[in-house]
Amino acid sequence: MVEKVRTQAFLGPALHAPAPDQFEYFDQCLMVVEGDGTIQRVVKAGQTDFDTLIAQHDQAECLRRLAPGQLFLPGFVDLHVHAPQWPQLGTALDVPLEVWLQRHTFPLEAKYADVGFAQAQYTDLIATLLANGTTTALYYATIHLPATKLLADICLTAGQRALIGRVAMDDPDQCPDFYRDVSAAQAVLETRAFVDYVRHMTGNESGRILPVITPRFIPACSDALLRDLGALAQELDCHIQTHCSESDWEHAFVQNRCGVSDTHALDQFGLLSRKTILAHGNFLSDDDLTHIRARGAGIAHCPLSNIYFSDAIFPLRKALAMNVHVGLGTDISGGHSPSILDNARQAIHASRLLESGVDPSRPREGRGIPGTRINHIQALWLATAGGGIALDLPIGQFAPGFQFDAIVLEGADAQGNLFLADSDQPETILQKIIYGAGRSNIYETWVGGQLVHSA
Repeated sequence: MVEKVRTQAFLGPALHAPAPDQFEYFDQCLMVVEGDGTIQRVVKAGQTDFDTLIAQHDQAECLRRLAPGQLFLPGFVDLHVHAPQWPQLGTALDVPLEVWLQRHTFPLEAKYADVGFAQAQYTDLIATLLANGTTTALYYATIHLPATKLLADICLTAGQRALIGRVAMDDPDQCPDFYRDVSAAQAVLETRAFVDYVRHMTGNESGRILPVITPRFIPACSDALLRDLGALAQELDCHIQTHCSESDWEHAFVQNRCGVSDTHALDQFGLLSRKTILAHGNFLSDDDLTHIRARGAGIAHCPLSNIYFSDAIFPLRKALAMNVHVGLGTDISGGHSPSILDNARQAIHASRLLESGVDPSRPREGRGIPGTRINHIQALWLATAGGGIALDLPIGQFAPGFQFDAIVLEGADAQGNLFLADSDQPETILQKIIYGAGRSNIYETWVGGQLVHSA
């Protein structure tokens, strides 16, 4: 476990997006961070005590000064990760969602009954995400309580900020005999046990690891299980995560079974709250989005996996215009990359395709949906502050009161595709990072003022 440190300071260029249409670049700034990882002050070059504070922290040997060509970015927030699916990343993306689950994913997840298998996969996954600059991740585990506890242990030891859910799924019509909860009561009992475990973990007094109520999705859960999990989430004041209107199949299945949309069904079960994250949401209606906004819930936009399993593009710009909380998710392994930067790029690409249209046989003026594109600023915001807002956590930007979750980005790594020139203007720097940066540019990753990865 990474130990807490005393007050320290970080000096160098920094870039963040505190709002969807706003970014700030500091040519030189000093961020003073308290021992619990909270940013106390952000002091820009030219302010009256800038030089004095640098000297004080330098003398106290608690100043981290960036090298030329490096800069600070907020850590990336991944709102949708299926941790047990890590071994099948980049495979089986040529079949429909319902086939992918039954033929590939459920058999893989069943293997996590073996905690030794779980230890190897989870350790590698978390190290990879930290190396890609993911400081906060929202994880689905499996139905296995011991392996889910192990995932929490590994995240805590590695220093990653993590929200973790033991997956609940009990419907025999949609879940195989070898991989499902034996009853709704047992699923609720083990979910409660996991929440209790996380909240009493030694070393987790700050709540860096949080428990999440996790019904896989409505098709995999009985009404009784959904209702009881909704009551449990309210009783224990937990985050909630599930899938919502992901594909034609899943969206239609819920409509036929419940008589209402995914959004309204989840609300009726008590599963839609300020602490809820809904994965995908590609088929959400305006009424659904309005309802999600009213409840304060968030959406994990997963642009890479949507290509393979949704056959639709999430109306991202509409959701942002309606003030719905939205962040990005890799959806490992429905998405083939563990990098939030890859998903930020794909979010831009998908929004442009939605705006321009893709059928060349249609006339240009009727081919797409006007006003749906996002740009590099919104992409950075989604990857950082947007995810933090969706989770209702003080992360994703450099401001007093926020956690110092940060990446040290190397602007001229010989192994990568990014080159930042001294003459680049701030917006050029941001554009180059969004379109060209990757894992090789992540020099260090910090969570709560603690160094958790170094290249």
